[in-house]
Amino acid sequence: MEQTWHDLLFAHWPVAAEMLRLLVPQPLALDEFGGQCWVAVAPFHMTGVRARFTPAIPGISAFPELNVRTYVTFDGKPGVYFFSLDAASRLAVWAARATYRLPYYFASMQVKEEDGFFHYRSLRADGKAVLQARYRPVKAVVLRAPGSLEHWLTERYCLYTVALGSVFRAEIHHQPWPLQDAEAQIEENTMASAAGITLPAIAPLLHFAKKLQVLIWPLKRLGF
Repeated sequence: MEQTWHDLLFAHWPVAAEMLRLLVPQPLALDEFGGQCWVAVAPFHMTGVRARFTPAIPGISAFPELNVRTYVTFDGKPGVYFFSLDAASRLAVWAARATYRLPYYFASMQVKEEDGFFHYRSLRADGKAVLQARYRPVKAVVLRAPGSLEHWLTERYCLYTVALGSVFRAEIHHQPWPLQDAEAQIEENTMASAAGITLPAIAPLLHFAKKLQVLIWPLKRLGF
């Protein structure tokens, strides 16, 4: 798959491993930085979503998306584990569930740029998961150094899911994240709690990325 991600906010919170261990399938090892697990809520919008070497299809090639994720390893390879992925395209939700076995949900979503901020609102169809926020970058792009927390959080080149009694991995390719420090006003956020995660009552670590082109390979069954 090819896709381009735009105007993405990473909002990261430290979360206790004991809580996540109850929610992440056991074959996947929780990944920690300095003894700490992290959870991200990441709103953005996508364009050019299509199978590689095929044209974009109207209705499923451009739409907002919103992810809740944490970080895991399997056989020593670090990657991303998604608790949920909300999208504003019913067809894209169906296709992603069928092909990537990921917990996609349809949501009513709006994103617009106004007064220097990106205004984002998402309401899942069942009404149980909401994000309303506005955000913007506040510093120039800095490529984060290996060994830094920011590099550890973002420079991950595969995703994992567990289904049908097996672990699956999809390889991901992109250039290094063009991260900018960011600010955000989060008016409502029940995305993590909808997955059973209680976020700490502290300000999140915030980063913004204007644009990133991404290639995602098909799932590969790894076994347990």
